[in-house]
Amino acid sequence: MRSGGRSSSAATSSTRADVYGHGHSETLLGAALHDVRDQVFIATKVGGNFYNRDMRLDFTPGYLSFAVGRSLERLRTDHLDLLQLHNPPINLIAAGGTYEPLEAMKREGLIRFYGVSVHPPEEGVAAVQATMPDTVQIVYNLARREAEDTFLPTAHAANVGVIAREPLANGFPRRTLQRRQYLGGWRHPQPDAAALRSAAVRAGPARARAGGAIGDDGGAAGAQVRARPPGDRVRDRGMKTVQQVEENLNSGV
Repeated sequence: MRSGGRSSSAATSSTRADVYGHGHSETLLGAALHDVRDQVFIATKVGGNFYNRDMRLDFTPGYLSFAVGRSLERLRTDHLDLLQLHNPPINLIAAGGTYEPLEAMKREGLIRFYGVSVHPPEEGVAAVQATMPDTVQIVYNLARREAEDTFLPTAHAANVGVIAREPLANGFPRRTLQRRQYLGGWRHPQPDAAALRSAAVRAGPARARAGGAIGDDGGAAGAQVRARPPGDRVRDRGMKTVQQVEENLNSGV
C-alpha cells in the first residue's frame, strides 16, 4: 500500500467490517488476535450504522469517529492498519470532503491507511480521482471482470493498491458448504476463536514463504492474500470453515 511514497511490508492481515454480525466478527478477531497484535495487519470497514433499529448508511464525520472507536474496542487494539469506507454512494465517493475525517484519523494515529470498498468500476475510478486513497476494494472475479477495462489501469497509474472483492463470487462456483460447517457470524453458529487463532499461528512458515496475509471475502473467517508492491493487485481468498482456513493459510499462494 502507498503512504507518502513509502510502501508497507507484507504482513499477516485480518480484514472485517463492523456490520458483519453487528460487531460480532470484530469481537471474534479481537479475542483471537489481541496477544499477537504486533504480528498482524488489522483492517475493517465502516459506514453501515447498525446501532439503531433501522440500519442506514452514515459517512458523516461524527459517525465515522464513533464507529471507529467502537471497532477499536471490539478488536482490542489502539489503531487500525487499514480503514475502508463500506459501500458509500458514488456522490460521496467522488467528493474530496468525504475523506477529510480519515485524514484526521491518520494524523491522530488511529489508522495507518484508508481506502474505500466499492462495487462497479466507475465507483473505483471516482475514488482514485477524488483522493488517491491507499486502497480500493472492488468486485473482481471470473464472472465480474469489468474492472480490467478502466479501473485497474487507473489505479495502477495512480499507485493505488487494489483489493479484489468477492474473488470467488461468494462461493458461487462451489456450493458445498453446510450450515453446521461455518465458523460463525450473525447468520451462523458461534465460532471457536481458539481454533481460528491456532490455524493462523501454525501457518507462520507458509505465510512467510507467500508474503501472504489474512483478509476477507465477505465470509465469516477471513482470507489469504498475497501482498504485492504499491499499486499492484491483492487477491482476497474467502474462507468459511476451519478446514478452509487451514488449507488457505498453508497453501503458500
